[in-house]
Amino acid sequence: MPPPHPLRSRPFQLLFAGRALSLLGDAAIPAALALAVLAATGSTSALALVLGCAMVPKLLLLPLGGVVGDRFNARTVALTTDLVRCATQLLVGAQLLGGEPTLWVIATAEAVGGAASAFAMPTVSPLITGMVPEAGLARANAAMAVAQSATRLGGPALAGLLIYTAGAGWAFVLDGVTFAVSAALLAAVRVRRVPVERRSLLADLREGWGEVRTRDWYWTSLVAHCVWNGGAAVLMTLGPAIAVRELGGQGVWVAMLQTGAVGLLLGSLLAGRTRPRRPVLVANLFLATYALPLGLLAASAPAPLTIASYGVALAGLGFLSPVWDTAVQQAMPAHALARVTSYDWLLSLGAMPLGYALAPVAAAAWGPEVPLTVAAFVVGAACLATAAVPGVRRFSPAGSGRD
Repeated sequence: MPPPHPLRSRPFQLLFAGRALSLLGDAAIPAALALAVLAATGSTSALALVLGCAMVPKLLLLPLGGVVGDRFNARTVALTTDLVRCATQLLVGAQLLGGEPTLWVIATAEAVGGAASAFAMPTVSPLITGMVPEAGLARANAAMAVAQSATRLGGPALAGLLIYTAGAGWAFVLDGVTFAVSAALLAAVRVRRVPVERRSLLADLREGWGEVRTRDWYWTSLVAHCVWNGGAAVLMTLGPAIAVRELGGQGVWVAMLQTGAVGLLLGSLLAGRTRPRRPVLVANLFLATYALPLGLLAASAPAPLTIASYGVALAGLGFLSPVWDTAVQQAMPAHALARVTSYDWLLSLGAMPLGYALAPVAAAAWGPEVPLTVAAFVVGAACLATAAVPGVRRFSPAGSGRD
């Protein structure tokens, strides 16, 4: 008889509710931030500065965030970062609602929030494994992925409603409130913790990296995921212009994004209902479908075909996320889980700024078709090539017990 669904457990219910609420608030922020900064300054350079202030501290501090997540109680770390992000979002909201926002205040608040995210992101897996039995990990991760997909689908609509009825500042206030609620819910749960030997920071970082590099299925998949994120940045940079100029207008791009959000949700739902014998292999092969929209955009293929291909590609991502999280949680030592996860995030997020920077330069030199075609080839090749790695082919839930 299968174990009860994790959502029947009160601790996981509280974690899930808090996570879903904060994800919903976060999903409303990109549109609100862009419109608020542009309205206040009229400068795309100012927007780039604010976005960079949020991203750079996150990338620099992620490895340290992993060490902290393993050394200390993941619940305490997550609760603290929720409160910090609550304060920063409320500060930005107050600036915008006050009518005279100051760029340096917004940029500083986003930088502090980005730093807090670097400590929060590695705690998600330890929180789940600390309250869910191993037999329920797949369902728990699928539930979290469905929540994330659903908020990505509904977040932009919520942002639009707030922006056009009450003002962009209220989107930040809402996000701050969701972080406060998440912290309150985390305060009501207890999480199992694996004691970690106290050593130097450098030794902890080396140990975490050692867990990564000694598993061929893990580090080769990370390379593929890193390439995928770089390709996604190329598509997000060049795709809107092609959709508007060659495929039929702004409505085509909006339809692509909405179809992708639906695909992401369907992929997450599929992951909760299937148990592939070779999960890492199957998930990486699904991820290779992102080559389709890249290639079709490069060829200026008919809009319906391009839109549908993006839905398929994001379904592959929706399937991979919970399957990958479960594989990592089952295979990695519990005492190093936050550090391993931080390296995963570091490589994935680090590839995106590179894609954002290189795509327009390459498009200006050779036309957008060239970087899109190259990205399609590299993404497809990197994801499919993982099938040649023995550890990827052999990885199975039955043989993935923690060390």
